Amino acid sequence: MSDIFTILQREFVYIWYYFDIQFRQIFRYWVIGMSIGSLISVFAKDRIHGLFAGIQKKKWGVLGIVPACLLGIASPLCMYGTIPIAASFRRQGMREDWLAAFMMASILLNPQLIIYSAALGTKVLAVRIITCFLCGICAGLLIHYCYRDRDFFDFTGFSERASHDTHPDLLVRYLLNLWRNAKTTGPYFLLGILLSALFQRYVPQDLMVNVFGGNEAWGVLMAATIGVPLYACGGGTIPLLQSWLAEGMSIGSAAAFMITGPATKITNLGALKIIMGIKRFVLYLLFVIIYAFLSGILINIIL
Repeated sequence: MSDIFTILQREFVYIWYYFDIQFRQIFRYWVIGMSIGSLISVFAKDRIHGLFAGIQKKKWGVLGIVPACLLGIASPLCMYGTIPIAASFRRQGMREDWLAAFMMASILLNPQLIIYSAALGTKVLAVRIITCFLCGICAGLLIHYCYRDRDFFDFTGFSERASHDTHPDLLVRYLLNLWRNAKTTGPYFLLGILLSALFQRYVPQDLMVNVFGGNEAWGVLMAATIGVPLYACGGGTIPLLQSWLAEGMSIGSAAAFMITGPATKITNLGALKIIMGIKRFVLYLLFVIIYAFLSGILINIIL
């Protein structure tokens, strides 16, 4: 009995060691990310969406996909918050290819997640921003050319939700938003660090290199596949990616994971299925998997 206790105690010390290192490395990015995310949500969200509404008056044609992507990345809303906004824009006559680009980019990235991803290094951060931006561009172009004379989205029943940020004191409004942000992301952040510590302790480095390393298409495909069940929160996956990259995961595989993860997050899928219907929903999943796979392969070749 004492031997079992000694073993458990030793394993706890090892796991705590890895947990503590990971926590120290990433904690500041989590705090900065939350702070900036809440700042944008409280003080700049309406401005961002106002800019998106404003491009509706421009005669940019298909080129309007580009600012739509940029504004989607800048938007701090989750997909359940983005869809009512998009529904409102559609009722005002916004083009569907612009909406597709805006929503795709918004699914994949936001200012808070950009700050989190800085913990992975500048190269991986740049890859994430570029691949997410181009994914939004591709989504918009596909809607433009394949659904030119047909509706792709059905926003029936969606209306813009009331904002939680209504306190008259701006400082209190910001602090309340920050507290909601911490409650939402904190558990996933700690769970991600715990999973990372367990991976570092019990998963051999050679296995990570064999599965996710090098330029092999298999590694990219595997990373894209595990992004589906493992992804719950952007901040929670950063510790895992940091650990995997350190143990030999290729940047292309990481990029594939960072695309399929948020794009197939269960809450996002639930919202998207409602506005797409089953046929177009399947097309969306195929697009995400193919884009993630090809992007990962291309990145590994380039880098």
